[in-house]
Amino acid sequence: MLEVIYVVRHGYRSNWVVDPETGTYSSNIRSPTGIPSDPALASYGVQQAEQLATHLLHVDPPVDLIYSSPFYRCLQTLLPYTTALSNHKGEANVKVLVEPGLGEFYGKARFDHPSPAPLSVLRTHFPHLQPASATSPQDPDPIIVPSTKGETIPQLHNRLAYCLSHMIARADADPSGPKSLLICTHAASMICIGRALTGVMPEEEGEEDFRCFTCSFSKFVRKRKSGEEAGVKETVKWNSERAEEVPDFGWRGGKGVGGGWEMEVNGDCSFLENGEERGWRFSGDESFLRDPNAFNDTANTAGSDEAASKPAATASASSEGVGGKGKL
Repeated sequence: MLEVIYVVRHGYRSNWVVDPETGTYSSNIRSPTGIPSDPALASYGVQQAEQLATHLLHVDPPVDLIYSSPFYRCLQTLLPYTTALSNHKGEANVKVLVEPGLGEFYGKARFDHPSPAPLSVLRTHFPHLQPASATSPQDPDPIIVPSTKGETIPQLHNRLAYCLSHMIARADADPSGPKSLLICTHAASMICIGRALTGVMPEEEGEEDFRCFTCSFSKFVRKRKSGEEAGVKETVKWNSERAEEVPDFGWRGGKGVGGGWEMEVNGDCSFLENGEERGWRFSGDESFLRDPNAFNDTANTAGSDEAASKPAATASASSEGVGGKGKL
């Protein structure tokens, strides 16, 4: 049964910009996948990833399962680590499970946000990739795929909780008996993962509770290891035809998913040469619908006529940003 979950954020990446009126994404540096909002790491981020790899090779317990967001920067962050594992264990014994449910957070929009590259493209860059569904023959589809129209912050939290619940259940049912799981994801997702595992949701979404610096490392240890409390209590299954309707597993109030987890390490960067850099927190709902700076989901999703007619400035996705304020 799964006992430990490690979570890391990708390294320092290249930039892009988006016009929130048209939904047009662009970047000065071409992405390896050809998708402007799917940049590679900057050279500095590659150095961070190498330092992270050294740290991951010495965690206790060692990593049994590796999951990643499908975005290039996350897979590239894992590459020094998976390469080192391949040299030690053999390439056939190393795999990275790609799960869309761990992907980027985009605010609500009238237009379609870009999707990550398909696995066939990503495999031309990274040799160890498998769809996360490969761990569950009975359920060949991704656990959950974010809506291309974006999400509210509550939807994002529920998406990560739903995804984690299924990942944990699959690991528990794995006959090889994995004890630990590593996730590489994005800033907003890293915060939500901490909240979903522990069940601790602050009154203010922007509270700085779970830290998410570039290439930072967090560790969560399971509280309960058997019984119904650790299982997936799924009353409503996510439906790809209604992607924006994300089931709520009732993880808040200290319950957590998979029986609940304790945080042992919170955004550690002590192994990085320059320590903590490029932290992030929620500072609004990241919506493109009305006011990108409003910290109010209702105001942004209500009054569609007014929202559709309100002009908005170009949003910059600098080293921390999507949706007008910087992010991931």
